[in-house]
This record gives sequence, C-alpha cells and structure tokens, in this order.
Amino acid sequence: MTKKLTLYSDEELVRQIKEYAKKHNTSVSKLVNEYFKELLSKEKRSFVEEYAGILEGTGVDEEDYKRYLEEKYL
Repeated sequence: MTKKLTLYSDEELVRQIKEYAKKHNTSVSKLVNEYFKELLSKEKRSFVEEYAGILEGTGVDEEDYKRYLEEKYL
C-alpha cells in the first residue's frame, strides 16, 4: 500500500533532484523511498555489524574495545 507524502524543499534542490531522477531513469518518489529505506536499515544495524573487522589485525579484540568504552564513558 502506498500513501502520499508532501515534502517541501529548496526550489533549486528540487530542480536538481528531478534532473538526477530523469538522468537515472527513475522517479523522485523512488529515490526518496530508497534513501529512507537505506537510512533506516543503517540505523538498525548494531555497533558490531557496523564496525565488524575494524580492529582486525590490531591485536585488540571486541572485549578490549568494550572495556575501553566503559572506562571512558562510565
């Protein structure tokens, strides 16, 4: 089911968005929907999922990093 959503934006930005959509053979609605789907899915990711592998090869494991954060912020 779809529902109408009214957005207000700067006139020049609206022009650029419409131009981008046309160039990429899509609609502004689809661009907005895809943007918010991606934004919301990123928000749902856990810290570990978001930063998995960032400490790889450093000799620091996840528990070390958790301890560091607890000491720093608690």
